[in-house]
Amino acid sequence: MKVRPEDSLKIENIVASAKVCDYLDLPDISSRIKDAEYDKKRFPGVVLRMQNPKIAALVFGSGKVVLTGAKSVSSLSKGLNILGDMLRSFGIDIPKNLTYKIQNIVTSADLATPINLNKIAVGFNLDRIEYEPEQFPGLVYRLEDPKVVVLLFGSGKLIITGGKEPEDAKKAVIKILADLKHLGLMQ
Repeated sequence: MKVRPEDSLKIENIVASAKVCDYLDLPDISSRIKDAEYDKKRFPGVVLRMQNPKIAALVFGSGKVVLTGAKSVSSLSKGLNILGDMLRSFGIDIPKNLTYKIQNIVTSADLATPINLNKIAVGFNLDRIEYEPEQFPGLVYRLEDPKVVVLLFGSGKLIITGGKEPEDAKKAVIKILADLKHLGLMQ
């Protein structure tokens, strides 16, 4: 049975931000955590790589944290809670219920058939696309609803970026399928 493109969606990366407190002593934190990376000449934060879930936490002196590399929304909560517990264990006053805000979800999808990017470039709304095959092999399509950017490749593979919730990618794929069918470029 052929997989429908909207069912082929796979989250590749979720980036989220959180505020855990008003100030963090980065040299102290990095000295207490095995494998923490901190070189303020190269990057202004401490990089903590977690294995379960597989997430990187970028921790800044302002108390802000960026979580990246998550493959699911649930792993964001788990990673943030692990970080919160770790910081609390150092005597840092961190709220018990930490919350994050999703900044970007990157998702891949597969139309399961090659597509003609030249025909798409001519048929789609020119205000919303960029296609310069000499510069980049994909067609960049900016959607308004959902507000995401989709990279379409001749192989039929798609990358959807800019989503704030997992459902945005599914809506984008359904919209693109409708647009391609409307142009007669897909059954």
